Parts: sequence; structure tokens; C-alpha cells
Amino acid sequence: MSTTPNTPVQVSRVPSKPVRREGDGTLAIDLWLRRDGVFDTDVALHLTPAEAELLHAQLCYALDDETAALITPEAKRPECRKGGATTRGH
Repeated sequence: MSTTPNTPVQVSRVPSKPVRREGDGTLAIDLWLRRDGVFDTDVALHLTPAEAELLHAQLCYALDDETAALITPEAKRPECRKGGATTRGH
């Protein structure tokens, strides 16, 4: 990766690669890195199971149950996503 100062970097998931469990027990998420919109390299973000659980909980909270209802029927949702819309204030 080049080291040009002040060049914006964009990070996104590699859409064709699923999250996977590595031999050391970490979970790997493949990412693309782009500089000024041009592909630079790809890397994998490795999370411990505890870090992955925390990210999962934070994503569930951020997505809100209303979003999940639009994407996946309740019977197929993970436990944290079942039960209808949340009542938390915004």
C-alpha cells in the first residue's frame, strides 16, 4: 500500500467472500481498501469470538428490529432479532 499522506482511504467488505473461522479461532472478514476510489489492496479483519459477539450485538442494536423484518422472516432471524419492533427512544 502506498504511503501518500492525506489520501482518503475507503474500506468495504469483499461481497463475494463470507465471514470465516480461521484455524486460530478468530473470525475473518475480507475487506477491500481503495485510495481515491482506486483499488489498492485487500486485507482481512480478524476478530476474536468475544469481539465478534460484541460487533453482532452492536449491529443488532443499530439495525433495529424493523429493518430485520423487511429482510428476513421472523422464523429465520437470529434470536436477538426476534420479537418485533423495539421501543427504545431515538
